[in-house]
Formats: sequence, structure tokens, C-alpha cells
Amino acid sequence: METVLWQVLAGTRGGPNRARILRAIDERPRNANRLSEDLDMAYNTIRHHLEVLEENGVVTSGGSDYGTVYLPSDRVRDHWNTVERIISQIDD
Repeated sequence: METVLWQVLAGTRGGPNRARILRAIDERPRNANRLSEDLDMAYNTIRHHLEVLEENGVVTSGGSDYGTVYLPSDRVRDHWNTVERIISQIDD
């Protein structure tokens, strides 16, 4: 899981946005529309990053329709120290 986290959060150009999304849903699970508003990012951008995060097992969702709520997966919670380390390096 650590390799996956490094790849999706730091290994690509979209990593910092995915890190912001992950941090936000860790604070409070929410849907793509709310994330778009709260993070001041385009809805389609949020959806793209959520799809990448979900495909890689970083986030889970409560369904597949509009209003689906996203939250960090249990596997990511088990590696949250790695997430924090990656985010601190991205923020530097």
C-alpha cells in the first residue's frame, strides 16, 4: 500500500490535488459536489481524482450514484503515517 500511496499522491502531476481530497475526506466524509465546493476545484476534476483514488484502493464509496459519499479506505487508515509523510513532503 505504501508504494500505491507514493504513486498516487506524489508520483504524478495530480498528486497534490489527490492529497488535498484525501485529507478533506479524512476530516469529514463527503460527496464529489461538496468536495468541489469546499476545495474550490472543478467538479469534473474532483470526479477524476476520486476515480483514481478509488481504483487504487485509497478511498471507498458508499454507492455509485449522485451523492455518493467518499472516505479513506481501511487500508489507507492503516498506513496513515505514510500519508502524512507524503503530504508533508508535497507541502514543502
